[in-house]
Amino acid sequence: MLVNALQQDAKLGDGDEIAVLRRERKKRLEAAEAFSKGGSEDRAAVERSEAELIDAYLPTELSEAELSRLVEGAIEESNAFEARDMGRVMSLVMPRVAGRADGKRVSAAVRERLAG
Repeated sequence: MLVNALQQDAKLGDGDEIAVLRRERKKRLEAAEAFSKGGSEDRAAVERSEAELIDAYLPTELSEAELSRLVEGAIEESNAFEARDMGRVMSLVMPRVAGRADGKRVSAAVRERLAG
């Protein structure tokens, strides 16, 4: 299924293998949670195992300190002061993150920093 997802992405011309791997990993984790809630622990374990295999192909996640440094640098560079400047900051941070942090995590870090 993973190879198929990567091939489909390539055919569409997206070419973002990291995004495909993250999406497929997320699907496995969501399925594992659903199977657990449904009382099917054996199937949940299989899904978690597949998610762990996909993890091996993903870049190492940024630590909170590394992400914080990237966010701080982007805020200074963009002269951002408030929440409405979030888009400018995100457009600088996301390419620097390069698949090493989920967009939701980055967004939360930027929002928190601009709010405080």
